[in-house]
Amino acid sequence: MDRLKDKRALITGGTTGIGLETARQFLAEGARVAVTGRNPATLEAARQELSGALIIPSDASDVAGQKTVVEAIRQQFGGLDILFVNAGIAELRPVDQWDEAAFDRTMALNFKGAFFLIQALLPIFANPASIVLNTSVNAHIGMPNSSVYGASKAALLSLARTLSGELISRGIRVNAVSPGPISTPLYGKLGFSEEDLKAVAASIKNQVPAGRFGSPSEIAKAVVFLASDESAFTVGSELLIDGGMAL
Repeated sequence: MDRLKDKRALITGGTTGIGLETARQFLAEGARVAVTGRNPATLEAARQELSGALIIPSDASDVAGQKTVVEAIRQQFGGLDILFVNAGIAELRPVDQWDEAAFDRTMALNFKGAFFLIQALLPIFANPASIVLNTSVNAHIGMPNSSVYGASKAALLSLARTLSGELISRGIRVNAVSPGPISTPLYGKLGFSEEDLKAVAASIKNQVPAGRFGSPSEIAKAVVFLASDESAFTVGSELLIDGGMAL
């Protein structure tokens, strides 16, 4: 299909998981795609897999570094039609085990970096354009140990609404996807032992009425819709893709 034919797209955190699968689907739909990431190994793997994609090394929490991303997009694409803000971290701790450095790390990557990337990209957004923010079901539910993560995603979800009102006059639509638990490498980065990770995964799965984790493809398909002209009248909306977890 060609739902994104000739559209220019940027995906942050696009070298693994949901971001990588979305890049695959964007390319299949005819888009020109750029992805960012900070792990040299996954950046190289993405370079090998995503034929023709622009691979940009970038730390999504580094506000000063956003200028490098913008300049790369400007030089290679000339402008931008689609932004999928996907880069993020899920750090789960009891409330009494958080310190300021860990708090700032989560907020910088999940919210602050996203905000300032959008700001830096404003001069090169096309009219019309689409921004899709990857938030989380944790913005809606009171899951233990997710206080800072949930707050960071709730802030991003709020941004989908406020920026919708602010940017629609410039032809920029902002929407959000809020995944439930998805089978991605994200959970392997939580610092748990293999045994504890299996226990955590089982506990999370038990909270999902659908009885399973979602797949990256299920999220990517929703992002394709929100990025495409099929959703031209969809503004400030959230698609909860959580297997019923937020019911």
